[in-house]
Amino acid sequence: MSTHSPSLTATPVNEASVKLLRPALTLFIMLSLVTGLVYPLAVTGVSQVAFHDAANGSLIVRDGKVIGSSLIGQPFADAGHFWSRPSATAPMSHNGASSSGSNLGPTNPALVEAVKARVAALRAADPGNTQLVPVDLVTASASGLDPDISKAAADYQVARVARARHLPPAQVQKLVDLHTTPMWLGFLGEPRVNVLALNLALDAQSAAK
Repeated sequence: MSTHSPSLTATPVNEASVKLLRPALTLFIMLSLVTGLVYPLAVTGVSQVAFHDAANGSLIVRDGKVIGSSLIGQPFADAGHFWSRPSATAPMSHNGASSSGSNLGPTNPALVEAVKARVAALRAADPGNTQLVPVDLVTASASGLDPDISKAAADYQVARVARARHLPPAQVQKLVDLHTTPMWLGFLGEPRVNVLALNLALDAQSAAK
């Protein structure tokens, strides 16, 4: 008894399927071009023309060199500069490639000890200052890269900076006031100071003496 394998015959493509597939493929290609090419190029072009500075990272350039961004905080430790808000980024503070917070709750002993240490450092740097320490000078922001401090935090540091720079406190205070951004619309947020911009102005003023 012989057996025969069933022969494989090519099944003709259903004409109705082709009619359904053609518009689907056409739509896929068109959407890919619009969302993957045309739209990104259009947004990039508009942003470069209308918001050139912001679109390129709000970079600050001095003498042809990029020294930072007005949106990214930097660490300052010497007495002659205003200090930024503490940072919990790793492996070092104010690491622009590793934005992060400490994730420590308000009752966490580690946070309590860190705040105490920061208060002690501020007191040691300016022993005659009896003002209350503004909270943003002893606590890190959620990003660890906050470029601004409150007006109160800047005012707190005026005496120390003026003494280190051998400048009249009123002169340093004037710089702080000039670099204070008011509340948005007059009632949202709080007055703030960009630390990098303020320190650059301070350096420029000292160099001009």
